Amino acid sequence: MSMRKSSALIGCFLLVTLWTFGQLNEKKKFSFKGLKKDVTVKKYGPYFGYQKGKYDVYELGMEKQWKRIKLSKPSTNALHFGINYNFVGGVLGYDLGYWHKKGRLNFTYGGNLCLRTDFTHNKVGFAPVIGYKIWQFHLQTGYVFLTKSNTFMPTNTFFISLCFVLLNHRDVDVK
Repeated sequence: MSMRKSSALIGCFLLVTLWTFGQLNEKKKFSFKGLKKDVTVKKYGPYFGYQKGKYDVYELGMEKQWKRIKLSKPSTNALHFGINYNFVGGVLGYDLGYWHKKGRLNFTYGGNLCLRTDFTHNKVGFAPVIGYKIWQFHLQTGYVFLTKSNTFMPTNTFFISLCFVLLNHRDVDVK
């Protein structure tokens, strides 16, 4: 659904709500219990990032977010897939991850499944992450637990990353 259609839908919802409030009898007590609506926003788009650890790594990927809009404690869930590359060490990485945020100003908690390759040897692993998201920026830190190998691969284990998510598609669902 486009932004124009979403704005029109929200505007109509507000107009109907105001019209309903205008029909109330002043002697009757009003209750919000019947007006609870479940509003979900789905957003997705590309992200660009920089990861710093022992090595500098650049990231590029796609993220999809599901946000449940509520007055108190909204929740956001996201799924992302990204490619990262260490230009100095020649290591290519793939990350598939998930994170969750409960509330407006709380931390994000999640994890990534990782694959690292130097085009000769491969390592797979898991990275628990904690972060903070504000606007389109997402700052995360974590530790990558990779499979053991006899060969050295220049890849980050402990890292901090900053990503900018360019959310260019939105879908509002009101139930």
